[in-house]
Amino acid sequence: MNTSVNLSGLELSNPVIPAAGTFGYGAEFAALYDLDCLGSFVMKSATALPRFGNPTPRVAECPAGMLNAVGLQNPGADAVIAEELPKISTFFRKKVIANVSGFSIEEYAETCAKFDAQAQVGLLEVNISCPNVHCGGMAFGTDPAAAAAVTRAVKAVTAKPVYMKLSPNVRDIAEIARACEDAGADGVSLINTLLGLRIDLKTRKPVLANRTGGLSGPAVLPVALRMVCEVYDAVRIPIIGMGGVSSAEDVLEMLLAGAAAVEVGAANLTNPFACRDIVAALPEAMRKYGINDLKEIIGGAH
Repeated sequence: MNTSVNLSGLELSNPVIPAAGTFGYGAEFAALYDLDCLGSFVMKSATALPRFGNPTPRVAECPAGMLNAVGLQNPGADAVIAEELPKISTFFRKKVIANVSGFSIEEYAETCAKFDAQAQVGLLEVNISCPNVHCGGMAFGTDPAAAAAVTRAVKAVTAKPVYMKLSPNVRDIAEIARACEDAGADGVSLINTLLGLRIDLKTRKPVLANRTGGLSGPAVLPVALRMVCEVYDAVRIPIIGMGGVSSAEDVLEMLLAGAAAVEVGAANLTNPFACRDIVAALPEAMRKYGINDLKEIIGGAH
């Protein structure tokens, strides 16, 4: 039974990848289980300079999910490279995925070039879809021309595969994906979180200091599957699918929709063993549904 998948030449033993912002830099999870069971993991999103993030409260619960407005808190790319990557090498023997955010095209290119030079990084995920910053992020991912411009700038300074992380908060996500493909992207990742709002009945004000936040969790799985399906029909480059995945069966659905690999996000925050358990459950789920090789079912629902 073959669980391996391939992302633009990066071979993964299985398609399960913890998503950016839900796994830190892996150390806390490495204290709980052997992370080498994972296909890879995505480091917390990095920007050129350190960011404190948004004011608190940053998280709000909701049925079948959660809202977050963390705002890309991170120590900056240089600190991640100097401090976090060496630590990762002590407990993870595979390539990691670097998630990069920015506030200008030049910043995206500069930061991606730094991570591209790191031997431990196997793939770059360029976040043009964060809904929780007031400039940059999603501002680049909601316009095809802007998404293409970031893609071209990053590809000009990198040699490793570049996957553009797309926002669901758009009229036509397939149009954005096509623009990235035409600009040279090796793949796309989708979906990032959906914009949402919660109101405190006692104060009659939004719960989050940022007012709105990104909705993640099981509630968004059907939306994510629909968008992965649409993008699979629109492009020929690989897709990393994400959004509400919390079981081996969800992984299989994502692959049938068209994903070549799958990221798991909010599930890590409610169960720190979520990714380990999904990996362990995959072979039995494959047997149950008569699947011998995961590569053979990618896009199988089309």
